[in-house]
Amino acid sequence: MSLLRTLLLCSLFALAGCASAAPKYWVELAGERYEVELAQDDESRARGLMFRDSMPVNHGMLFIHDRQEPQSYWMKNTRLALDILYFDNQRRLVSQKRDVPPCTGGNGCPSYPSRRPARYVLELNAGQAARLNLENGAELTFGPGIPTLD
Repeated sequence: MSLLRTLLLCSLFALAGCASAAPKYWVELAGERYEVELAQDDESRARGLMFRDSMPVNHGMLFIHDRQEPQSYWMKNTRLALDILYFDNQRRLVSQKRDVPPCTGGNGCPSYPSRRPARYVLELNAGQAARLNLENGAELTFGPGIPTLD
């Protein structure tokens, strides 16, 4: 029994080590660092932050598109209010939608288009853009491992 218990404990520690080894991505905006999840393919971009009841204050989701073009986001099945920030190829803020309300109306949810073409979209908890006093032209800095055009 002692050997079995030892093997079980070793397996649990190994699994815990694997979980903590997952890469953590971050971005900086207006002097603030946010831990972000990446949405880089059609499936993860479509799912986004759906069905989540909360998100820590210093977290967000970074959507990476294949090319710079007009983007449009909606809040289908999104339960938390968000700031949607659109950035161009140079990672400069080109459009922002602040305090976008949750929407449980399915396909009836309104869309929020960018005013200019964008490649990167950062979603943060509502109120962050106002707190940072963001203005168009603000630069988004990527931490290690986030793919760029460079």
